[in-house]
Formats: sequence, structure tokens, C-alpha cells
Amino acid sequence: MYYVNRQQIDNRLDQAQLLEQAVGSLTSNWSGSIVDHLAQERALHIAIEIVTDVGSLLIDGFILRDASSYEDIVDIVAEAGAMDEQLHQVLIQLVALRRPLVQDYEKWKRDDIHPLFKNLDVTMRQFSESVHRFLQKELPALQV
Repeated sequence: MYYVNRQQIDNRLDQAQLLEQAVGSLTSNWSGSIVDHLAQERALHIAIEIVTDVGSLLIDGFILRDASSYEDIVDIVAEAGAMDEQLHQVLIQLVALRRPLVQDYEKWKRDDIHPLFKNLDVTMRQFSESVHRFLQKELPALQV
């Protein structure tokens, strides 16, 4: 029997919903200010953390192979069938931004809206829906 911490997964996916709202507001009111850029960076960072946290919870809960990197977390969850290939590719690009955002932030270019940010609300919605479908399929008796 698997122990999938659905409460932790749901808590993180709830944050994805809040992030969707923030992204929509920020993109529609974009002025290019430093505050906009810093908010964009933080939103990208939170999205990455949501994806990797939820991925890690799925890996632990379903006793999947250990991940060797953030990208590997996404690969493992995709291999398990929790997302389609298109979403998988977008999430790989997203988590690849973690190092530049967290460690190399002084080199981050703040000249425009990042291409992944433009659709981050859609990406996070698709991720949440994919995780819920996956849990429903794998744990149907628990009614996720």
C-alpha cells in the first residue's frame, strides 16, 4: 500500500491556484518596473518549488526511483504517467530556471517578461489538473 500525502500535495497545489491569479494580474498590468520584474522572478521561483515539491511527494508516495536533480524529479513523475509530454517539456524548462533565479540572480536579465512567465498560469493549472488526474487513476478508492 502506498502512502501518498495528499494533504501536502493539495496544500502546494492550492498555492498554484493563487499563483495563477497573481500571474494573470501581473501580466495584464505589466509596467516593466523593477517591482514587476522581482514579482515575476518570485512567481517563477514559487512555481518551480511547487512542481518539485509535489513531484517529490509523488516520488516518495509511490516509491519511485530517487531523483538526482530538479529536472529528474519532473522526468520521474512524467515517466510514471502524471503528465503528458508537452507539459513535461515545459516543466523541464521551468525547473531549469531554479539555479539562475536562486543562485545566479545577479545575472538575471530584467528587460522583459520571461517567455515561460507569459503562460505560467496555464502551465500551473495544467500541472494541478494532471496531478489530480494521476492520483485519481492510481488511487481511485481514496477519491482524490
